Amino acid sequence: MKKQGFVRSVKITVQTLTLSALSMAVLNAGAATELTVYTGLEANDLKKYAERFNEDYPDIKLNWVRDSTGVITAKLLAEKENPRADVVWGLAGTSLLLLDKEGMLEPYAPVGVEKLSKGFRDVNNPPTWTGMNAWVASICFNTYEAEKYNLPKPTSWKDLHNPIYQGHLVMPNPGSSGTGYLDVSSWLQMFGTEGGWAYMDGLHKNISRYTHSGSKPCKLAAAGEIPIGISYAYRAAKLKNKGAPLDVIVPAEGVGWELEAGGIIKGTPKMDAAKKLMDWSVTHKANTLYNESFAVVAMPGVAKPVKNFPAEITQRMIDNDLAWAAANRAEILKEWNNRYNSKSDPK
Repeated sequence: MKKQGFVRSVKITVQTLTLSALSMAVLNAGAATELTVYTGLEANDLKKYAERFNEDYPDIKLNWVRDSTGVITAKLLAEKENPRADVVWGLAGTSLLLLDKEGMLEPYAPVGVEKLSKGFRDVNNPPTWTGMNAWVASICFNTYEAEKYNLPKPTSWKDLHNPIYQGHLVMPNPGSSGTGYLDVSSWLQMFGTEGGWAYMDGLHKNISRYTHSGSKPCKLAAAGEIPIGISYAYRAAKLKNKGAPLDVIVPAEGVGWELEAGGIIKGTPKMDAAKKLMDWSVTHKANTLYNESFAVVAMPGVAKPVKNFPAEITQRMIDNDLAWAAANRAEILKEWNNRYNSKSDPK
């Protein structure tokens, strides 16, 4: 009897241990790998990006750290010796170039990266960054408000020097906004260093305020809070499609543009999951998603025409030297702050 009781006890113990092991296996299988992703993507799009990614990788949770381009770039540089991000995804290409120069990115060729347009991938092999989409500068002109103030429709950047526009212009701060920085760096390239700063001196006289968001000037113009906002063309087209009384103006001198890109932070302990995110970022599915917010995407043949997106804009995109813009970023922003930051919105 004692022997039978002992055997029964052993069986129960083995069964208990087996069940415990199975329970732990189930729990471990259901535990998601958490990736910390630093981004400048629009806040209202983050949930959509995560949901689409999780359709293919349900075992990876994306923890977003989101802010404007300048803020995220500064945060990454400040954390260089003690990185907190695993991946940068949806940040200006010039910021990725700067991070690469600082040795902060892990070289990796996402599966299928060769299908992207050449301008949307780092020329090194393997690349340290991969492009997603591009956005292009434009002027958002509220026709209703312009008529109220008797403002003529500008056709060029230099038209905005007209004293009649004083107090009626808003543009993004280049230190916090990628759109603002592409404006400033493109003016310096188009007009030359001396001419570019002279242009911004004249523009500053008419500026009402500098925002910390690249889309906000266009949103303010669409809402009638300001007649003219310097922003980007896709946002202007989308707002016009929703009924805003906007004209989308592509200045005659040419327009700046910028890439949005991603890359893996060197030293991340979650390399496998980080690579999966970068693999997904170059897929047809991801590029289709980018096209919901941008007219120009990395994969050829994916982007669908956007109503009211200016047809002439591709011909007016300048020969933009992104490497120069990245290398001179700190010096340009320092000079800009010294000259114009007094009109910036509070942070």
